[in-house]
Amino acid sequence: MNLLSESINVILENQSDSGSFIACPNFRTYNFCWIRDGSFIANSMDVVGKYDSAEKFFSWVDRVITTCEPKIENLKNSLNEGKKIDKNCVFNARFTLDGKEEKGSKWGNFQLDAYGTWLWALAEHIEYTGNTELLNKFRKSIDLTIQYIDNLWYYPNFDIWEENSDKIHTSTLACLYGGLNSIEKLISSGEIRTLKNRIRSYILTNCVKNSKFVKYVGSEDVDASLLLLGVPFKVVDLNDQIYKNTVHSIEQELLCGGGVHRYKKDTYYGGGEWILLSCFLGWYYVLTGNIEKAKSILNWVEGTADKNGHLPEQDCSHMLDPNYYVHWVKQWGKPASPLLWSHAMYIILLKEIEKAEQAQLS
Repeated sequence: MNLLSESINVILENQSDSGSFIACPNFRTYNFCWIRDGSFIANSMDVVGKYDSAEKFFSWVDRVITTCEPKIENLKNSLNEGKKIDKNCVFNARFTLDGKEEKGSKWGNFQLDAYGTWLWALAEHIEYTGNTELLNKFRKSIDLTIQYIDNLWYYPNFDIWEENSDKIHTSTLACLYGGLNSIEKLISSGEIRTLKNRIRSYILTNCVKNSKFVKYVGSEDVDASLLLLGVPFKVVDLNDQIYKNTVHSIEQELLCGGGVHRYKKDTYYGGGEWILLSCFLGWYYVLTGNIEKAKSILNWVEGTADKNGHLPEQDCSHMLDPNYYVHWVKQWGKPASPLLWSHAMYIILLKEIEKAEQAQLS
């Protein structure tokens, strides 16, 4: 079995006619499209030259965000009047496959990370394809996204794991900075530049404790999502000492047998090792010249695939709190598989390793 080919097939077969990517087809709770997940998935399609698939997703996002335009005015009015923002002011993190808002769930849906991530992925797509016309085609949704970020970047919201809605999360801010930084290189706007620098300054001032980045403002803990500060969002250089300290803490506290846990107190399905986080660490290793370490992680990821070549969300061979595994199985069934974001990050890591090895030979 060729896991690269299977990963591409899993992604393409689970892209809807509308352009959205279902997070996981076999896990009912994940039968939606998260803009954040989808952005990384689209990026993986760009990496392997499936540009039509990626652009189809970006067109879907464009339609979704344009539909949300009335919320911008509601948001500005609420903030100006000192009112608490509500669902009529915020863009959702996940949508139905045809682009409608998911309704009737008590599950947190106010996450800002998605809107920085899609700007980053779109900018990457334009770099891959050279199709700068997309800046004009999607300009309205780009501008709406920037307005949305400008008004809410400092506002507490759910983190990348849909938890801690009362906190300001470092990895979320990294996503916002990364998106603005990438799109500003194509649009060259002083307003975008000022906004991205404000976010970066806030991170460096408020999201550091004991010479390392922390999970959220006021915390002293690390979270593996902090890898995003360097890879791929470039808030700091990979040689930045605070970032290096953070990666070291992630390795010491969350890396186990090749896989990476989310954070030390994780109990979701017992707190297993996440495939996509392992790939982010592997990506970091590639970019810092540790190709053998990256290949070790790639081998571990490949070992988590089932007989059909499906990668799960997390591997539960080594759990932080096994007592919670049965609880989640009873509530939602077995862990999600195939998770499209896992397959996307596998593709990205594999291609980064191949690119680095080719560079060594040339």
